Amino acid sequence: MTRTLELAGEAAMEAFGARLARLLPVGLRIHLQGDLGAGKTTLVRGFLRGLGYAGRVKSPTYTLIEPYWIDGRQLYHLDLYRLADPEELEFLGIRDLFEPGVTSLIEWPERGAGLLPPPDLLIRIEHLPEGRRLSLERGPEPLPELDAALDAAMN
Repeated sequence: MTRTLELAGEAAMEAFGARLARLLPVGLRIHLQGDLGAGKTTLVRGFLRGLGYAGRVKSPTYTLIEPYWIDGRQLYHLDLYRLADPEELEFLGIRDLFEPGVTSLIEWPERGAGLLPPPDLLIRIEHLPEGRRLSLERGPEPLPELDAALDAAMN
């Protein structure tokens, strides 16, 4: 099931990210798709703020991975835009990032096709004349707690 909503601007995107962080279960693999400047990193910033992170949130475009520890919770923010070949992920120890209980937020996941596990949640972000449209699609694994969290986030 795909859920869709429209957000008016950057502040709304960040607020929605914070809302998701407070509602979603721990340990999800979240894939973020959208054009350059769509708001993927803004959504991640909101997500981290929603968990209480007060530091600077930058896109890991050049480092590929940015780790975070927030109140004993481990998260990884990945930006695969500059990845030339999915096999490069093996050199980064990508398989170690998807341990149980670890949340991952992955921008440009299509660049890691074949090596990334399927997402628990796929968020597509589209430009609109005055804001963004988000489409949220649950992954193939049955996760009732994810469905309940998404329903709550959309209200």
